Amino acid sequence: MTTIHSSAVLAAAAWVALAGGAPAAAQSAYPAKPVRILIGFSPGGPSDILTRQLGAKLSEGLGQQFVYDNRPGAGGQIAAELAVKSPPDGYTLLMGNNSILAANVTLYQNSGIDPLRDFTPIVMVAAQPNILVVHPSLPVKTVKELIVLAKAKPGQLIYASSGNGAAAHLAAELFQSMTGTRMVHVPYKGAAPALFDVLAGQCQLIFATSLSVMPYIKSQKLRPLAVTTDKRTPSLPNLPTVAEAGVPGFEASTWHGVVAPANLPQPIVERLNAEINRILKLPDINDRLTQQGADVLGGTPQQMTAQIKIEIPKWAKVIRDSGAKPD
Repeated sequence: MTTIHSSAVLAAAAWVALAGGAPAAAQSAYPAKPVRILIGFSPGGPSDILTRQLGAKLSEGLGQQFVYDNRPGAGGQIAAELAVKSPPDGYTLLMGNNSILAANVTLYQNSGIDPLRDFTPIVMVAAQPNILVVHPSLPVKTVKELIVLAKAKPGQLIYASSGNGAAAHLAAELFQSMTGTRMVHVPYKGAAPALFDVLAGQCQLIFATSLSVMPYIKSQKLRPLAVTTDKRTPSLPNLPTVAEAGVPGFEASTWHGVVAPANLPQPIVERLNAEINRILKLPDINDRLTQQGADVLGGTPQQMTAQIKIEIPKWAKVIRDSGAKPD
């Protein structure tokens, strides 16, 4: 059994052991039993890292254990479907991102999931740039050199992603459509296994979130070419944006936010929103996320809903224009 599968099984087992059997009548105050947080990607990726940092503080602040349940695959869609089928009682949460809550509604049209209908937004947590990195063996040091090489070798460069429809996948598709390049996509069940194969040289490049790739940039195991946001990131101030580096108008970032199944009672929404906003202002959490290249967000459920409404048509256009497929 692989480490990834073992982690998922152990998390699920822990949830059953801790949360099973608690009578509804005993839930006099939320939370009255452990809370499961579904993660749509493998351990070690940005969603997983962010969830565990947040969950540890939630356990301290709310006095109940928050159990992490990794359900990787299909760009987070497996976890999303499980969340939708869970009771709206506050004991199943989902760490969503712009794949799960925006892109997948177009990419997985037959799933029947509508993120605006089927989830209760609680709070935005953080946004972070994707960083275009290449294996050091690839003979390019700039975005323009990568474009030249990709055009000289159409269909020969291989890029990894954390899954079909994931932000890394769609950033690469947007890059190809804007530069007229053609590369081969290899999807994985999360950022960690995708990065492992880029580090091993099995794939040549990846648009990876800063949260997952910064250690490898600092150790010079991967070479950064550009950040995907419209502004440079403070964690790598000398690294140009993709737009600055030769692809005007390019922008693609990754954001994360907590949601619950639809119709979550308002008092629970308010309690979780207030607690997560408090946690995001803690110096140790805020400083750690900032050092990892993330932009700490917070805010209201209404602000999260507004962000989802903006992101759905944005990524729908990228998916249609690029011809991206879920499989």
